Amino acid sequence: MAKVPFLRPFCSTPFFHGRCLWEKPHEGNKLEKKLANFTGNIVFVGFGSIAKGVLPLFLRHLPVTPDRIKVVAADPDREKIAEKYGIEYREIRLTQENHRSILEPLLHKGDFLVNLSVFVSSLALIKLCREKGALYIDTSIEPWEGGYTDTSASASDRSNYALREEALELGRSMKGGPTAVVCQGANPGLVSGFLKQALLDVAKDNGIQEKPATKEQWANLARRLGIRVIHVAERDTQNTSVRKKRNEFVNTWSIDGFIGEGLQPAELGWGTHEKHWPADAGEHASGCKAAIYLNTPGAGVKVRSWTPLEGAYHGFLITHSESISIADYLTVRENGKIVYRPTVHYAYHPCDDAVLSMHELAGKNWQEQPVKRLMRDEIEEGFDELGVLLMGNKKGVYWLGSHLTIDQARESTPHNNATSLQVAAGVLAGVVWAIDNPDMGVIEPDDIDHEHMLEIARPFLGEIVGSYGKWTPLENRNWPFAEDVDMSDPWQFKNIRVTS
Repeated sequence: MAKVPFLRPFCSTPFFHGRCLWEKPHEGNKLEKKLANFTGNIVFVGFGSIAKGVLPLFLRHLPVTPDRIKVVAADPDREKIAEKYGIEYREIRLTQENHRSILEPLLHKGDFLVNLSVFVSSLALIKLCREKGALYIDTSIEPWEGGYTDTSASASDRSNYALREEALELGRSMKGGPTAVVCQGANPGLVSGFLKQALLDVAKDNGIQEKPATKEQWANLARRLGIRVIHVAERDTQNTSVRKKRNEFVNTWSIDGFIGEGLQPAELGWGTHEKHWPADAGEHASGCKAAIYLNTPGAGVKVRSWTPLEGAYHGFLITHSESISIADYLTVRENGKIVYRPTVHYAYHPCDDAVLSMHELAGKNWQEQPVKRLMRDEIEEGFDELGVLLMGNKKGVYWLGSHLTIDQARESTPHNNATSLQVAAGVLAGVVWAIDNPDMGVIEPDDIDHEHMLEIARPFLGEIVGSYGKWTPLENRNWPFAEDVDMSDPWQFKNIRVTS
């Protein structure tokens, strides 16, 4: 596949004044182009908001017909979307006991298992795919049901850190084999591509002409640029006139997935510049040691962050695997000693009704609301602003990512809102990459060629924009009350975490 340069000239848009990397929301010819040579079958596990959004992309951009696609999902297809496309749908809840008997007859060498479920073990499915010679992708490493909230296990054992370490160890034990791409959606997923492009942008603006080719070279570039903190900074403004009701959880993507990860311990990659150890923090006893956890649900931790459109905001520090994998990827070692690592974590401001829903959930001591409502067709306006925020360089903070409106999402692909389409685009990119690279074993987004990833995804991401800002977490602090902050270094986690 011919590579198209990702960078675009500087330009102004109605929304940004900065570097516009890709301004047109859609390029017509790219919306119909077949992107890979694939002769196998596709098996979906799960058919929630993301799977429904991914399906039309697969039918459009992969050489597959509906008779080569099957769905296995725990819930009924109430919208009859699979039926509309002529796709076989099996309503079965996969468990540790039955997953093999259900999936084995459906998988053959050269097929692709697309795991977009919750509470189905990713490791179990990866093992099965390896045995069958099938490719695999997911958007998060999932445990069996109850794994996130098993109070008999330690906070460390039910963290994303632990799930990632298990997946990586499985990959090391397999030593190649059918490609299994873990954690490849928008975030985690596309944000690893945004990160590399952002590092190249900031390097260029500092007079550094480099194009790293290895993990070590990327890490050394981040160190040279003085990057201290990296946020996956996201603001979702999509809304509807149908407001949230009492005892109802409303969101723009998987509610079960959001609650599940929100109840896991807050996790963050821990930088070498940090001087203030959080009182509620814990360290992991084994593994890469790139991250720490807090002994509190991520949905109960707020952090200060910034995006170009929103400006300064408070977001939830929800655990995500990219917080760990990026921190690990950008670690510099000299003579076996760690000398550089940035602090990395998610800073998520979901749609306003989801914020209210999470507030109500916390007030009920994390007991789920009886009613759940996914916002899609009733959304009236808004956008999802998703990118990476690099902090520490002398030119200021630099945000690079996708600004996708609900209207752009609807124009592009059916069964999507702005949030789900960003994830679906990441899944499509990961699937195409895996088809082109079928024998790589267990792979994370950080290992994928970022130009290839973004080239596939960008027609579905609205405006992709890079923008500098002068914001720091010390902005307007100590007013109207004095605060316990470190004025000597704005990029301390102590300054970023919201405590009052």
